[in-house]
Amino acid sequence: MKARFKKYTLQFHRPAGTSRGTYNTRDSWFIFLEENGKTGIGECAPLPGLSLENPEEMNGKLIQVCEDIEFFSKNIQELIEWPSIQFGLETAFFDLKNGGRRILFPSDFTEGKRGIPINGLIWMGNPEYMQQQIREKLEQGFRCIKLKIGAIDFETELALLKNIRKEFSAKEIILRVDANGAFKPEEALEKLKQLAELEIHSIEQPVAARQWNEMARLCKQSPLPIALDEELIGITEKQQKKEILAQIKPAFLVLKPSLHGGISGCNEWITQAENAGVKWWITSYLESNVGLNAITQWAATKPIEMEQGLGTGKLFANNFDSPLTIVNDRLWHFLSKNWKINLD
Repeated sequence: MKARFKKYTLQFHRPAGTSRGTYNTRDSWFIFLEENGKTGIGECAPLPGLSLENPEEMNGKLIQVCEDIEFFSKNIQELIEWPSIQFGLETAFFDLKNGGRRILFPSDFTEGKRGIPINGLIWMGNPEYMQQQIREKLEQGFRCIKLKIGAIDFETELALLKNIRKEFSAKEIILRVDANGAFKPEEALEKLKQLAELEIHSIEQPVAARQWNEMARLCKQSPLPIALDEELIGITEKQQKKEILAQIKPAFLVLKPSLHGGISGCNEWITQAENAGVKWWITSYLESNVGLNAITQWAATKPIEMEQGLGTGKLFANNFDSPLTIVNDRLWHFLSKNWKINLD
């Protein structure tokens, strides 16, 4: 088996705003595994300041992995501190094993017989821009909308949500919000109470990670269900996963294979969550269509009970042509559409 990699910079159509800053571009590294005339492709897509690994060290680590691919193919757990590489390598192997056709997890989804329900994502910006995005998502047929909050003042964000609720009831439109840890612990509960009055489905990561006692208090006292996201970064041992779920008792987990230990790490999170009575959904991590395809195919093997966060494929101006297609509020894999991956 031969292995190589190449870096590629994805360009956002429009700046993508979060409480941590605004993205205009994002770098991804693609692993190619070649054997018997077949090529498997995986994507490694860390984000600076959030991912466990440092993007500046990716080239050096990937050189090591590709030069010793036989070792890492049998010892992928050695990449536990490099979850984006673990995900990329795992999915490249799945692709190669299935003939290098970008079919990693065959299912009725990959056969084009079933679409996966997804939420529409609203990026931060001025109120007019956020309103525009909301209108577009509703016109496109989305019935679950997720808003990034925490970058502009809370009262403005609350007013936006109130406007949606004036027009659409909770039965008509599901609203999720993601604070990316933007709330201060001392003010978080009051904000959660105000959001709960609008029948919000859930909030992701209201306060910054690694404040287990504060997060546990909020999960116990909040009238609004809380989902953990950044809190899961770097939690790799099975016992640690049991402990965080037992102590914090969240309502939901938001699972991102590129961030939370690859496919294998997220499978373990699902097992522990279900043992603890915690629900979950799966979200992409601003990957190209290569990574999104792998995550979506894996998600399709799970018993999906709610909308997943997999609608990110249209964010980039230079993404790759693929069978992935959004129709209304579902993501489909259409066999009539072909892959075209050009990294030049």
